[in-house]
Amino acid sequence: MNPPLELGVNIDHVATLRQQRGTVYPDPVYAALMAEQAGADNITLHLREDRRHIQERDVRALRTLLTTRMNLEMAATESMLALACELRPADCCLVPERRAELTTEGGLDVRGDAASVGASCARLAAAGVRVALFIDPELEQIDAAADCHRVRELLRERTRRHVDRAARRIRHHDADRLARKILRHGRQRRLEVHAGHGLNYRNVGPIAAIAEISELNIGHAIIAQAVFDGLGSAVREMRAQMQRARNP
Repeated sequence: MNPPLELGVNIDHVATLRQQRGTVYPDPVYAALMAEQAGADNITLHLREDRRHIQERDVRALRTLLTTRMNLEMAATESMLALACELRPADCCLVPERRAELTTEGGLDVRGDAASVGASCARLAAAGVRVALFIDPELEQIDAAADCHRVRELLRERTRRHVDRAARRIRHHDADRLARKILRHGRQRRLEVHAGHGLNYRNVGPIAAIAEISELNIGHAIIAQAVFDGLGSAVREMRAQMQRARNP
């Protein structure tokens, strides 16, 4: 029996649809509660500096309503750190942020900005918040993340594609072996390894099967499927695919 695998559901795209028309619906708070009822282990939401989707009022409302865990994604700015230390969500995931990007592109350069990232991690940890770092699957970034105070790690779904691009002439099973080596290194450094960003119903199986990964964070695919099947069904189907892959 492989270790359990948790599902974090990202509700950002519910807020995106709301903000497109400036209405009060669809309500991401309601979506988060529905996802919890359908079996989500945590709710992820990204409060961007430009407030393109999730708003501060959403974060504040969910902080009091969620019965699972809130995973607040954010850039490590003074205003965001202050808000996180005030609200004290269960988890914070520090991510790089650029206004022009459609979604988060590229990981944090923890190695190149160790002092600043480490200070942010320590500040959040002092407030009782568990910290994740959104990084690329590279050994030097994993080592840098492990050296930060009380940090766990978020490795993106891009792991396999990243390895394939870096080793185009390596046979597929060797690229797969290299990806697993990277993940094992994270576990050896005593990091909790998560994956996300780009996972969907077609590609989740091989990622979910990797025993070193303890949590998947998925948003766009689940919200898109909910248009046809309803949010509860979409969450339950994703969980079912994850569990079948983890323990066939």
